Amino acid sequence: MKSNTKNAKGSGTIRKRSDGRWEARYTTGIDPKTGKQTQKSVYGKTQKEVRQKLTEDTAEIDAGTYREPCKMTVDEWLDIWLKDYQIGVKPSTAYLYERQAKLYLRPELGNIPLEALKAHTIQHLYNKLSQGHDGQPALSSKTIKNIHGVLHKALQQAVLLNYIRYNPTSACVLPKIVKKEIHPLTDHQTAQLLNLLKGSKYELPLTVDLFTGMREGELLGLMWDCVNFEKGTILIDKQLRKGQEKGGKYYFSPPKNNKSRTLTPAPYVMKLLRAQKVHQTEQKLMAGPAWEDTGLVFTNEFGRYISYRALYDSFKRMVNQIEIPSARIHDLRHTYAVNCIRAGDDIKTVQSNLGHATAAFTLDVYGHFTDDMRTASSQRMEGFITKVLNL
Repeated sequence: MKSNTKNAKGSGTIRKRSDGRWEARYTTGIDPKTGKQTQKSVYGKTQKEVRQKLTEDTAEIDAGTYREPCKMTVDEWLDIWLKDYQIGVKPSTAYLYERQAKLYLRPELGNIPLEALKAHTIQHLYNKLSQGHDGQPALSSKTIKNIHGVLHKALQQAVLLNYIRYNPTSACVLPKIVKKEIHPLTDHQTAQLLNLLKGSKYELPLTVDLFTGMREGELLGLMWDCVNFEKGTILIDKQLRKGQEKGGKYYFSPPKNNKSRTLTPAPYVMKLLRAQKVHQTEQKLMAGPAWEDTGLVFTNEFGRYISYRALYDSFKRMVNQIEIPSARIHDLRHTYAVNCIRAGDDIKTVQSNLGHATAAFTLDVYGHFTDDMRTASSQRMEGFITKVLNL
């Protein structure tokens, strides 16, 4: 059978194959080992399609920007990226990356060649996850954003390595995240909780948390060498974390945003920490040789860390008694922040005390609680006006 062959613009030929497809062959260079030309082919349904592909590739060869097509699948690239490109990533974050890849990315995208992955394919996946499918519940917008973040980072690294020309996730549209309403404790609920805490096993750590706004991991990871009684300050430079995998172990990591901060809490908090020092000395005497000197401020009866679960169970029993069963330990942090704002602290100070990355983030979370501050400011100005008018 006579082939339909035609000279292409640039270096290459185009022909129609016996299977009906069109093929363009072109020279990519010289093999240094054999001295022979190396050739590649591109395929398409029409002559116009392969001519366009041929023109693009030969133009890149002339410009010196040509690269070999990547033969890896998405699955294969995720294996490499998760193994070799997570340097400096926290273990808990690396675990979440692997889990999101396993549950959501690999099943739908894994077999697709890396170069063939298109934005609309990814968008279709996000839409399915958002709406729920095959009996699976719909995922929240925040979860989909996290999944997108994993895929975007993985593909961006592939772009940097010239495995793909562009990152297809950049063209995807994510579902809008609806900000969750926070629920700080009211003054009455705070008083009720403090009464229940008196004499309880975790009275001191939970009370300190309520009056400092520390994250739970920062509280449980606080060391005595970070408490300066002379200056009345607390250095937050680490947090106690637990691996998210089943049976995960506890470990220390830097604070969120990798930024240390120094708190100057109310004198009452330093008084509580002095009481904890005395209490811990008593625990040490009772434990005898079984005591482990970890340097932690809040410990169990043997000097070791307090588990997240133990603190959580104790807290939940108490909030159930005051009929706010949905309250979380993290709501103590919200309560502290809101009370700081109500007391007149400026947002920059609140941001610094909470360890937020920016004041804008603090405003985004707690901005609606500044209404009381504006009212109080108005009343102060009214008092000033009355005063000067009567001079």
